[in-house]
Amino acid sequence: MTDPSRGVFAISVAAQMASMQVQNLRVYERRGLIEPDRTPGGTRLYSHQDVERLQRIGELLDQGLNLAGIAKVLTLETEVRRLTRARSAARDAPVPPRKTPRPRGM
Repeated sequence: MTDPSRGVFAISVAAQMASMQVQNLRVYERRGLIEPDRTPGGTRLYSHQDVERLQRIGELLDQGLNLAGIAKVLTLETEVRRLTRARSAARDAPVPPRKTPRPRGM
């Protein structure tokens, strides 16, 4: 399978996949909500993950959030995923054996 974070879609294709207008994608990029890859010539290339993020942005817009609120939600969702992975990794890590304390006074 290809890398889902690799930019492969032109802006018009990504906009169509996310059911958005091309100019909205440019606005979201300027506002820091999305960071598409760029070719050496400067053409934007959107990944599968970018398209999923655009769809999430659309859902949040439909719920009435403004772009500042959407930025905060996306940041918090990313942090929750990071913490969940860290907790899972900690849970799966081997636990070192405990040292039995020596009785005092001996």
